[in-house]
This record gives sequence, C-alpha cells and structure tokens, in this order.
Amino acid sequence: MFNSLLTSQSLTIEQFCICLSASVFCGITIAKTYTIKNTYSKSFICSLVMIPAIIQTIIMMVNGNLGTGVAIMGAFSLIRFRSTPGSSKEMSIIFLAMATGLATGMGQIWFAFLFTALMCTLFLLLHLTSFGSMPSNVKALKITLPETIEEIEILDPILNEYTSFFRLEKIKTSSLGSLFEAEYTIRLKKEVNQKQLIDKLRVCNRNLPITLTKALEREEGL
Repeated sequence: MFNSLLTSQSLTIEQFCICLSASVFCGITIAKTYTIKNTYSKSFICSLVMIPAIIQTIIMMVNGNLGTGVAIMGAFSLIRFRSTPGSSKEMSIIFLAMATGLATGMGQIWFAFLFTALMCTLFLLLHLTSFGSMPSNVKALKITLPETIEEIEILDPILNEYTSFFRLEKIKTSSLGSLFEAEYTIRLKKEVNQKQLIDKLRVCNRNLPITLTKALEREEGL
C-alpha cells in the first residue's frame, strides 16, 4: 500500500500530475483544518495549500535526494525568519504541510493521505479541547498606582487574601512619570468575588483604572 509511485529514475508527466494533485488535495485539507476555530488571513491559507506542492516539486527535481531537498528548503526558510514571527500554531501547521510535500515528492501518495488525515485529526483534537489551556481562574491584573505610593508591596496583603498565587510581571511609569502601571498574573481562590477584590484594590490605588481579564496564553513562540 505504501509503495512509491516513482518506480523508475525518469519522471513522467503522469506521475508528476498525480503527485501534484495529491499535494494540492493534502494542502487544501490542512488549510481547511486550520480555518476551524482559528483566526487567519487569506494569504496564509493560500500558502498552506501551495506549500506541499512546492516541496513535492523540489524533491522531484533533485531526483528524490532527500538530503539535497532539505538543504535547499533550509535556504528558502531564511525568508521566513526575515518576516514577522508567527505563532507556534502557525509554525506547526507549516511543518505539517512541508512534511506532506516531502511524502508526495517521494511518491508516497497513500502515506501522505494517511499522515495528513491523522495529523489533521490530532490538530483538531488538541485545539478544540481544553488540553493545554490556562485554567479559568488564572487572570491578568493591570492596576494603575499613583506616584505617591511608597512601595508596590502595599497590594500584597489583598492579593494574598483573594488569590492562591500571584506574580508581578511588569511595572512601568506613565503620564510623564506621575503614575505607575503594574501587571500581575494571578490565580483566584475558589468562589472569590471579583468585585470585592477590585473594590479593595481601588482603596489602595485611589480609584485609578484597574483591569482584570483572562490571562493571555503565551502562544507566540515555540
């Protein structure tokens, strides 16, 4: 079943068209999978469709020499690092498209189909379930403090009362140094009244702005 379609040294037009069709089909499958519950641009989706076919053609042009093909793609990948860095999710789906192109470029059509189906299913399972997600009680707290405050630790007793864990992520000045903005990652205790927490913090920061939001997941890098 997993025998290569390319049984001879010479490449025929028919073999190329079959492999190209398989690459495009796998690329469309990967692209459609990525559009489920994700934000994306049209250019990125079109690129996912094209990547398997491009990789497949490169592998075929170097006569199935995998080492040479990977070396060429390594040079091409420098273009990626000159552009805006993508998220780890984007990087993984790009590698999936590249691996599919390698399979079709070696003539392993059925293997490419099976690999695409299994990996797309795994991708959906991982991203449609709560696997790896931040707990709902983990929040990002951003609080503005007056410059007259003596020390940032004035908030610690309140945070100890309402959270099981807190960490100061960043502190910076604003409004020409007249205000401080502190950002925390906190884990609320069970059944904590968030309004009561904010009300107590308002006493400390003299009714300056306070923001309590869902903690952002760090998905920007691998």
